[in-house]
Amino acid sequence: MTVTDQRATFDCRQAFAEELISLASQDERIVAVCNDSVGSSNLVGFRERFPERLINVGIAEQDLVGVAAGLANGGKIPYVCAAAPFLTGRALEQIKADVAYSEAHVVLCGQSPGMAYGELGPTHHSIEDLSWVRAVANLDVIVPSDPVQTRAAVRWAASARRPVYLRVPRFKVPEVTPPDAPFAPRRAVLLRDGHDVTVIAIGSLTSRALEAADRLRDEGVSVRVLNTPFLDPIDEDAIIAAARETRGIVTAEEATTSGGLGAAVAAAVVTHQPCPMRILGVPRVFAPTGDTAFLLDHFRLSADGIVAAVKDVLGHG
Repeated sequence: MTVTDQRATFDCRQAFAEELISLASQDERIVAVCNDSVGSSNLVGFRERFPERLINVGIAEQDLVGVAAGLANGGKIPYVCAAAPFLTGRALEQIKADVAYSEAHVVLCGQSPGMAYGELGPTHHSIEDLSWVRAVANLDVIVPSDPVQTRAAVRWAASARRPVYLRVPRFKVPEVTPPDAPFAPRRAVLLRDGHDVTVIAIGSLTSRALEAADRLRDEGVSVRVLNTPFLDPIDEDAIIAAARETRGIVTAEEATTSGGLGAAVAAAVVTHQPCPMRILGVPRVFAPTGDTAFLLDHFRLSADGIVAAVKDVLGHG
């Protein structure tokens, strides 16, 4: 059993809720806006502390984003909380026009992204959100990998003075972020150094990348593990260095392979430093119905899958 196997796991939504309450107690401009999702967005504590600063628009995601843009124009800092598939899928036009184009300081918090709502089927899976929001100008995209990064993201977004999309993970993960790790645009976090292959991972796949690196180390394979909490703007310098200094790159994300992390890394690689790559994620299909752990394993988004991809890059298949 590896070190990552033994770690306690955490629901990042709790870290999100606690940090939001802490910020709101210091800054009266911070408000929460939700779509009848007080419970699922972990806003019960916020509502109890600041009942006048919770705006519930009901199940109306386009209004949700439009109201938030209006609040931002009025000097508030709105944290918009809704299930990721509905926030991005139903309100993409408002995200583009009312928030990003208008450069409104709105923090869009996609709750339970990826395949967190696995048992509810493809209508509730949010595997396309990263592709959609990465295509929108003026919108920073953050994908925390653990509670430490979730708290850092909530704090950073409050002072960003620009549009932000923040994925708030529901699938429980261990803490993997070092205490001194940077949290800023274009700053990747080096979790393991290595010279054979680089694995670049985000979100729930980060701890699995570390587990894969542990296993491969026991087999004599040296794996560099990079985490990029900012998917956009991404740390191109770290990616180019990895392409130059190791024999190939594997990316891993709980999202479709069309337009997310893999696409961002591939664009940097093909432009500046071509190298072998494998992109792990959900292929362009609707995922089956099942719990999150089952779905991650189904798509080989596991330590085993990452190990196999690294060996494939090295020609050890």
